[in-house]
Amino acid sequence: MDSGKAMEQYIWKLIGEIAEKGAMYRRQYVADSVFIGGGTPSMMPAAGVEAVLGAVREHFLLSSDAEVTLEANPDTVDLRNLRRWRAAGVNRLSMGVQSLDDGILHTLGRIHSAGDAVEAYRLARKAGFRNINLDLMFAVPGQSMEQWMNTVNRVIGLEPEHISFYSLQIEEDTPFYEAYMNGELDFVPEETDRAMYHAAIAAMRRSGYEHYEISNMAKPGMRCRHNLKYWSFGEYLGIGDSASSFMNGVRWTEKPREEYHENDFADNTGEYVFTGLRKTEGIRKSDFARRFGREFWEVYGSRRGYLEEYFEEGLLLEEGDVIRLSERGIDISNSIMAIFV
Repeated sequence: MDSGKAMEQYIWKLIGEIAEKGAMYRRQYVADSVFIGGGTPSMMPAAGVEAVLGAVREHFLLSSDAEVTLEANPDTVDLRNLRRWRAAGVNRLSMGVQSLDDGILHTLGRIHSAGDAVEAYRLARKAGFRNINLDLMFAVPGQSMEQWMNTVNRVIGLEPEHISFYSLQIEEDTPFYEAYMNGELDFVPEETDRAMYHAAIAAMRRSGYEHYEISNMAKPGMRCRHNLKYWSFGEYLGIGDSASSFMNGVRWTEKPREEYHENDFADNTGEYVFTGLRKTEGIRKSDFARRFGREFWEVYGSRRGYLEEYFEEGLLLEEGDVIRLSERGIDISNSIMAIFV
């Protein structure tokens, strides 16, 4: 089967699943965000995006100001498609730029150039998008601080509403991992990784961006509503192959179906704290008590001893009702968060 036919069949399957899930949940919820992501959905024909969003509106209740995001790679963007996506209701674009250095893009295996990325961004503005996120990658093998900050400063100069920035993780069974194990990659040291991270935050802050989550900064009022649901222990419904959901205290993945888990109290409280500490504003003990019916330290008091060194060193902060990571604490966030789960 050719790729076009396979894509068409998948779109029809997706529309069928939207109708099925809408029949189950339409009366219970008003959705205020839609996120078309995973893989490269911008490769889908514009007519497919239109059909999918049309099905969402037909089968679900959407708020009048719903945030509707489409993920896109620069090499899949042209003005015609951008205008059709915008007319179909997409009002937020998230583009996987990764770098504005052609050498780093080559290392990452990207087929777009830095020039392509900038042109795609300009076309998106021309098409009427006023809410754009640009994804960046740092700590890429062979990447220098100068190369990284050149990308950061050029992206800041474009003035996107939102910037996401992630450290490259070397995963097993990937070409990067094989090259690393064969000694073919100059791995970025941890101290350089952290220096890149903090330098980017400082530069973005100076330009008016708010650091609201470990890997995300936004102009005031432009935080990603959809992703904040994940970090605020909100409910979300995933539709499509391998899509994940969290509804009514149950987590499941569409495929394989056996990935189905009904949360208990410990799951709920641990996930609330683990995800909430990703936000720079942290968590509120009063919100914890309201949600779970028990005081925060009543639940976690037995673990306080494991946390004391982090409090004493200013890595974990307790400020009245708020518990949050300091910027230095973010560097060892996994060690701190692990104590709560």
